[in-house]
Amino acid sequence: MKSKYIKLLASIILDVLGMLPFFVPGLGEMVDVVWAPLSAYLIVKIYQNKVSKYTAVIGFIEEALPFTDFVPTFTITWLLSLWLDKND
Repeated sequence: MKSKYIKLLASIILDVLGMLPFFVPGLGEMVDVVWAPLSAYLIVKIYQNKVSKYTAVIGFIEEALPFTDFVPTFTITWLLSLWLDKND
């Protein structure tokens, strides 16, 4: 399996993990206190490119804000990274 598809699978899994706490009543926003910085860190470590630094900041803000966890930040980063790699 190519590296880009492994990153896509990891991104989808991490996006789903970021949404899971909202299926447990009362847990959602409390978990985001830990998940917001962790997700930003993971985006930078997984992608290690220029776009990941920007999407990590956006992902941190998105995770920290209430009711915005449905945005698939990891998958968006994967798409942007794939697009940038083709344009280089």
